[in-house]
Amino acid sequence: MKKLYTPGSEGRASDLFGHGGDIYRLAEELGIPEKNIIDFSASINPLGISKKVNLEIRKWLKNLHSYPDPEANGLRRTLGEYHNIDPESIICGNGSTELIYLIPRALKIERVLIPAPTFSEYERACKTASYKLQVMSYGLKKEDNFEINPDEFIRALSRFKPFNMAFLCNPNNPTGRLLERKDVLRIAEAARELRCYLVVDEAFIDFCPEDTVIDEVQNNPYLIVLRSMTKFYALSGLRLGYGVFPYHLIETLKKYKEPWTVNSLAQKAAVVALKDKAYRDETFRLMRKEKGFLELSLKRLGIEFSPSEANFYLLRINGRGQIYKMLRMKGILVRDCSNFKGLDGEYIRVAVKSRRHNKLLVEELSGYARCSNSRDT
Repeated sequence: MKKLYTPGSEGRASDLFGHGGDIYRLAEELGIPEKNIIDFSASINPLGISKKVNLEIRKWLKNLHSYPDPEANGLRRTLGEYHNIDPESIICGNGSTELIYLIPRALKIERVLIPAPTFSEYERACKTASYKLQVMSYGLKKEDNFEINPDEFIRALSRFKPFNMAFLCNPNNPTGRLLERKDVLRIAEAARELRCYLVVDEAFIDFCPEDTVIDEVQNNPYLIVLRSMTKFYALSGLRLGYGVFPYHLIETLKKYKEPWTVNSLAQKAAVVALKDKAYRDETFRLMRKEKGFLELSLKRLGIEFSPSEANFYLLRINGRGQIYKMLRMKGILVRDCSNFKGLDGEYIRVAVKSRRHNKLLVEELSGYARCSNSRDT
């Protein structure tokens, strides 16, 4: 059985907001323009927004005086066609984070199981929903490459019942580890038997779409799937995510959801992005090439990293704090993972970027390794 523990033993209160992508603070510290920061801390498609999306946003600027569609009907229809699901099962949000906070609040959840390490907002959303809500963490092991064993996770759900919700990030952030579709569905079926909602956060699943379970939601009244337009489509600044829910939950969730949270630019941009097959194909080509380059380079440097199915890698580096500060001084931002529950203090996470930027990162890591070795001898 994996280690289970209650929250509070790791991390600091100030770390609750510790995420990647804060180029603004670093630019201010260094006195340079934000565009000059090389950001490996946020795992965003290095292609940026597609040309078609850029054009659509420019066209729609003249309509900013109008309120956005509060139901995002056009976007939900496009999502329904894209996933071959009923648009009526979809709720859009201001990033999937809005929905992560909405779910435990609206469904009056009392006891939740969350893997560790994983995305920290699951736990924070639960704590915000109710001071009575109890969170237990399912500890992932480094010696298992932080993989989730489906059988052990199911045993944890049933042994420590009554859980009425569990979260799975797939692929997991920050580890990049993927549960295959069949294993997620096995966990979902076990959760159904236990009457426990399983929230599967597929923020990074666009990089390995064959393992999505989004088409199975209406076959399981306890399965919820969340998706993001941030990572694959690079719409980070527009804040857009969506969830697919069993029909019986839709009205309850809408009662607790704030209005007009998805702006009109986000809705229009997403519709165009979802139809841009050329952009998706180019993204897959880029990822194959650059992930291969990074993995080979990291192996040559002797840097330990977890196998990843997403667009980032979790690196274990001695002297993590020193290298983090050194890179910051050079305008390179990586994700310091010291505030992730379930990780020791020697991890950073780096996104897969363009060849130019990936080479620069490898050169800096190599330089640090040489300096470190010379000090040791």
